[in-house]
Amino acid sequence: MSKNVILARMGEVTLKGLNRGKFEIQLKSNLKYRLRSYGKLAIYQSQSRIWIEAKDDENPVFKSEESAKEILHAVTQVFGIVSASLARKFEGGIEDIITNSVEYVRNYLNEHPDHKTFKVEGKRGDKSFPLKSPEICAEVGAAVLENFEQLSVNVNEPDFILYVEVRDYNYVYAGKVMGHRGLPVGTAGKGMLLLSGGIDSPVAGYMMASRGMQLDAVYFHSFPYTSEQAKEKVVDLARIVSGFSGKMNLYVVNFTQIQLDMYKNSPQDMLTITMRRVMLQIAEKLAEKSGCKCLITGESLGQVASQTLEAIAITNEVTDMPILRPLIGLDKEATCDISRRIGAFETSILPYEDCCTVFVAKHPKTHPKHVDIEEAEKNLDIEKMVSDGVAGVEIIEI
Repeated sequence: MSKNVILARMGEVTLKGLNRGKFEIQLKSNLKYRLRSYGKLAIYQSQSRIWIEAKDDENPVFKSEESAKEILHAVTQVFGIVSASLARKFEGGIEDIITNSVEYVRNYLNEHPDHKTFKVEGKRGDKSFPLKSPEICAEVGAAVLENFEQLSVNVNEPDFILYVEVRDYNYVYAGKVMGHRGLPVGTAGKGMLLLSGGIDSPVAGYMMASRGMQLDAVYFHSFPYTSEQAKEKVVDLARIVSGFSGKMNLYVVNFTQIQLDMYKNSPQDMLTITMRRVMLQIAEKLAEKSGCKCLITGESLGQVASQTLEAIAITNEVTDMPILRPLIGLDKEATCDISRRIGAFETSILPYEDCCTVFVAKHPKTHPKHVDIEEAEKNLDIEKMVSDGVAGVEIIEI
C-alpha cells in the first residue's frame, strides 16, 4: 500500500555549522504552524531533507493527490525551504517499485501530456537492498518504456526525471515546486516595518522575513485625508506579508493632527523630511514596546526626494535603532518583479493614497543640511507629536 508524502529540501540552513540544529528546529516548528489546519502530521528530518506525512492514513487531505498539492504549495511558502515534491511512499521489493513507478508516471502524464522524454535517477540508501542504483534505474526505465509507447529516454535534457529512492521505505516522485529559500522566520530577531500602501514597503518586509526576521508593522493613517479604503488596503498588504513572516501586530497611528501641525508650521520644501523624522521616532517607540530590535523601510537610494543620501542621513539621526533598507540598491522594476511574485502588486497599485502621498511637497529639498532641519523644526513640538502618535495607536492582529 502506498501513500502521499511531501519531500521538502533545505538550502542555506544546511550551511550553519554548529548552529544548524537551532535553525532546523525553528524550520520544523514553522512548518508545523503553517500546516496546522491539515490534520495531525509527522514532520521529520533526514540529512538536508524534511519529510511530511499524515499520521492518520485516512487523512482526507493527504489521501487525495489534488488536495495534497495544497499542502505542497503551503510548504514552499515557508522560508528555509528550497523546493518540495509530492512523492509516493511504499514498502516492498523491486516489483513493488516498478508497479508504483508505472502508476506514478501514468498520473504524471495525465497532468503533463506534452512530456515525451524522461530518465530515471535512483538512490539506494538501504545497502541491504539486493539491486544497486543503476540496476534499479534500468528495471524501472524498462517498465516505463514498456507501458508508455509515447515516451523515450533522454538522459541529457529529459522532459521529466523520475526519482526512485530506496531507504527504510521506497519513494517515487517527479518534479519540484520551488520555494522562497532564505532562513526560517524566528532565527534573526524581530523588526518593525514601516508599512504604507505602496509597492516598496511590503517587498521590504518580505525580504527581511526571508532572512529569518519576525515582523510587526506600523502604518500612519491621516483620516479623512486618507480614506478607510486606504487603511483596508494596508491591512490587506499586511496579511500578504504575514503569509511569509507569520502573525504580526499592525500598529495604526492616528497621524492627521500631527501632519496638519507640520503643514502649518514647517517649510513646504522640508515637509517630507520632517514627517519622516517624526514617523521614525514614533516607530522606534512602538518597536521598543513590542520587542523589535530594528526599523525596516522600503527606501531605495535616489528613488524620491526623501531618499537621497543627505536626506537619509538627516532622518537617521533621530533614532538609536538600526534602520534596515533591504531595497536600497534595487530599481523600481526589480522591486515590482518581487511584488508580483509574492502576490502584493495588484493590491499595492489600488488607487487609495496614504499620508505620504497626500501631504507631499511640490518642490521638496533633495539635499537638506542641518541648518535646514533646524529651521524646519524650530516651531514644532516634536516630543509632543511623538507621544501623541504613540498614544493614539490602534493595534490590529494579523
